[in-house]
Amino acid sequence: MSLGAGDQIELRVTPDPYVTIRYAGASGDFNPIHIDEDFARSVGLPGRILHGLWTMALLARAHTDAAGGPERLKRLSVQFRGMGRMGEEIVVTGNVREVNDGLAIVESQAEQSGSRLIRGGVAELAV
Repeated sequence: MSLGAGDQIELRVTPDPYVTIRYAGASGDFNPIHIDEDFARSVGLPGRILHGLWTMALLARAHTDAAGGPERLKRLSVQFRGMGRMGEEIVVTGNVREVNDGLAIVESQAEQSGSRLIRGGVAELAV
């Protein structure tokens, strides 16, 4: 797959109610704000929240899907800005800023229900 300057990427995912449980097991991050509804509410959260790194993985997936595979992702950086929730669609969008010397530079973000979860995403993809 070929990416050119100005191309857009998009990924839409609705996290299911068990994603934080599965991700806790895969990542080893068993912080109760992610897996225990009562605990999360007791510390002032609206309920369990998504792991930030799971949300970052959505950006990685959007980029690698657009570029043709995970081996194409050479670098990814993001700025975390919000708390994600289960059951509400997350939309990852990006724009190919430039392509030089076989690398596409893509700027991206992730939003959920009008709130930005991740901003300032920048990926380098081999093209």
